[in-house]
Amino acid sequence: MLSSNNLVTMRPFLIGWIYVLLLASCNPTPEKTRDTPNSGLIRISVEESFRPFMEEQLKVFLASNPEAQIEASYKSEIDCFKDLANDSTRMIFVTRGLTKQEQVAYKKSLSFNPNFAILAYNAVAVLIHKSAKDSVFSLEALSQRLTGKSNKEVVMDGNNLTGIIRFLKDSLAKDIPLGKNVVSAKGSREVIDYIATHDDAIGFVGMNWIGDGYDPAQVELRKKVKLGLVECTQCIEKGYFSKPSPATISKAQYPLTLPIYYILKENAAGLGTGFLNFLSLERGQLIFKRSFLVPAKMGFKKRNSLLE
Repeated sequence: MLSSNNLVTMRPFLIGWIYVLLLASCNPTPEKTRDTPNSGLIRISVEESFRPFMEEQLKVFLASNPEAQIEASYKSEIDCFKDLANDSTRMIFVTRGLTKQEQVAYKKSLSFNPNFAILAYNAVAVLIHKSAKDSVFSLEALSQRLTGKSNKEVVMDGNNLTGIIRFLKDSLAKDIPLGKNVVSAKGSREVIDYIATHDDAIGFVGMNWIGDGYDPAQVELRKKVKLGLVECTQCIEKGYFSKPSPATISKAQYPLTLPIYYILKENAAGLGTGFLNFLSLERGQLIFKRSFLVPAKMGFKKRNSLLE
């Protein structure tokens, strides 16, 4: 039992504890601060073949927003969609938008539709060896290569199952399985290295990996290979072939073009919205242009391709 002297001694401590408890009851522990368009932390998933331009976009955006953190994971297009579905990310960058079925499913589970649209246009470059004799390709010839009707080697980034592979299957191979002559590489860089040492093979990579004439790394890669010319399917002049470039993409002269989509699962203006605004406005769109892609948000209207 406590004596009166002990109570007197402990009184200041008791009063202090009561004061702390009162403060706690009046000021409950705040919830985790929500991210804003310019601050916070989010995770995004990015189609692996988009890495060169996405790293540049992130570098500029984060330098301008020091309180923002964006953790980017580069992976297959399939895995990007899996991340979006299982809530491990709220924003992905891929080569297609959501299907009607996917929109209905997200509307049912989230009570709102994810936002998606095209940010820019890329192209699938056909790579050939520096000494290759065949440098001009019709779509039919590329289709025969992919489906094994021509047994000459084809190499693609099969390790990441990129949107480029899906695009080529849908547009060129159609319902025919890829041939046994199709070789799987571990990334876009390995596709370029493979073509540089195999004079009879062709390779497919995103133009953003090899088209930037101002990037020293890409300039060095271009020294190893050549770009093949592909038949224009919409040109009035028959027998017109072109290499991928911003000009041939925008004029629909190069048929192997594909869009760069964002899909954002954000119902309030958070960091995902802030990054999207950056990508859609002048600074972000100029980075796409500087990467030798075609911006889709700066008054650009692309003619439809027969392959879309």
